[in-house]
Amino acid sequence: MSRHPEISFPPPRRRSLGLIGFGAFGQLMARHLRPHLDLTAYDPALPPGASAEHPDVRLGGLAAAAGCPIVVLAMPVSRIAETVAAIRPHLQPGALVLDVGSVKTLPAAIMAEGLPGDVDIVATHPLFGPQSARHGIAGLKIAVCPVRGRRGGEVTAFLSDVLGLTVIETTPEAHDRELAVAQGLTHLIAKVLVRMEPLPSAMTTRSFDLIMQAVDMVRHDAPEVFQAIEQSNPYAAALRRRFSDLVAELDAELGAPAGPSPGDATRGSPALTATGPSRHHWLNKAEAAADGTA
Repeated sequence: MSRHPEISFPPPRRRSLGLIGFGAFGQLMARHLRPHLDLTAYDPALPPGASAEHPDVRLGGLAAAAGCPIVVLAMPVSRIAETVAAIRPHLQPGALVLDVGSVKTLPAAIMAEGLPGDVDIVATHPLFGPQSARHGIAGLKIAVCPVRGRRGGEVTAFLSDVLGLTVIETTPEAHDRELAVAQGLTHLIAKVLVRMEPLPSAMTTRSFDLIMQAVDMVRHDAPEVFQAIEQSNPYAAALRRRFSDLVAELDAELGAPAGPSPGDATRGSPALTATGPSRHHWLNKAEAAADGTA
């Protein structure tokens, strides 16, 4: 038996990460990052101190969060520029800065221009939100766009091997081109359908139910998300025009209805001619348009 005292080594020190912005998505990130990193979060709407809902996250000032070796910007795209200017004096040399915005060309350019040259930059876009990630994030997709430095591979490895995400490495421009379709159209159609509510809920097809499931996944997103997707993506406006043109083209191909007008079709049917709460809002609009009173 050895007479030498046992030597104990302290556990390796965990890396720290600063979250700038602690809204719904920042809190989602914290739930999945805190087992692996020490987290400090800053949000101007929250007082510094302990977080009751997230006891492992320290709410601190801007300097404390921005002074971490890894910094994640988790605020609306419209606030990226002012945030980059605010954190610049507090960043460590060689820090890694990431964003999680819904568009990538604009934030990548702002970070590249506004952050110190010795800071590594990786633009990311988690292709999910609190609603779609409510059962976990393993297998969900995230776009990764290395902007400056050589740590894109490190970020990809952590996201893939540790968090179990499906990583798609791309460029900011390629991301915005594809997401103008995949995300821009989804949110645009969802906004239209929400404005048509109340919609049928009993006599529906499976395809309609799936569409409404997609609507429900984005209906509670913050208005800033929709604005970023439609206004900050440089390819979104042209896509919206193309979509509108094709809808108008199909409408012209269909021409005037050969049968009774929408108003005629409902006459004599108590269920459809009733007034009050049972009256379908979308049907009222359709009839008004057919009568030329919309």
